[in-house]
Amino acid sequence: MRGDVMQDMAEARRRMVDGQLRPNRVTDGRLLAAMGEIPRERFMPPHLAARAYTDEDIRFAGGRGLIQPMCIARLLQLLAIRDGDRVLVVGAGTGYAAAVAAHSGARVIALEGDADLVAAARKAVAGLAAPDSLRIVEGPLGAGFPTAAPYDGILIEGEVPEVPATLAGQLAEGGRLVTVLAPATRGQAARAVLGRRMGGSFSVAPVFDCATLALPAFAPSPGFVF
Repeated sequence: MRGDVMQDMAEARRRMVDGQLRPNRVTDGRLLAAMGEIPRERFMPPHLAARAYTDEDIRFAGGRGLIQPMCIARLLQLLAIRDGDRVLVVGAGTGYAAAVAAHSGARVIALEGDADLVAAARKAVAGLAAPDSLRIVEGPLGAGFPTAAPYDGILIEGEVPEVPATLAGQLAEGGRLVTVLAPATRGQAARAVLGRRMGGSFSVAPVFDCATLALPAFAPSPGFVF
């Protein structure tokens, strides 16, 4: 990438932090630093790179994409990452949120079910994180990644109709799960939620409105029509 383009991207990254994140209650210093340093354009197809720092979801081919910066920042802030936390990112796509989480001090497993996205994520994160802080794996999203469980935090990176019990069951005691729940009825807003495992049980509470890209892997099966 040419020097002038790199400079323009760095300036766009600064404006994203100062103009989109800080005014929208993103206050975690490590998270702001991570998103101010990680080149978001690396996680996008080249023809979409110019839109890397726009205040919107960016859709890729096949129904997936990159979540709006403000939304992903607030979801990661809700996860409340602490140094050394074991974090699972489900539906990691091209790896941006996983890279930010690793940069913020977590040891991250990034789970993705699409082989092309897995390949893109491995290319995008090369050199951005220490090898022991970020691992990208391929597999069915609904199954999670029990081999490395239990996790201190789980991010389901996209809108889902409900929190799968399989994923909630991979949390450590005191662990947090963050995602966006689709509205139960037409006209309602999708909500970012925070789930916690305490005393062996799991409960979820809504936190803020957050319409974003749905994860097709969690779409409910169509019902019969008579």
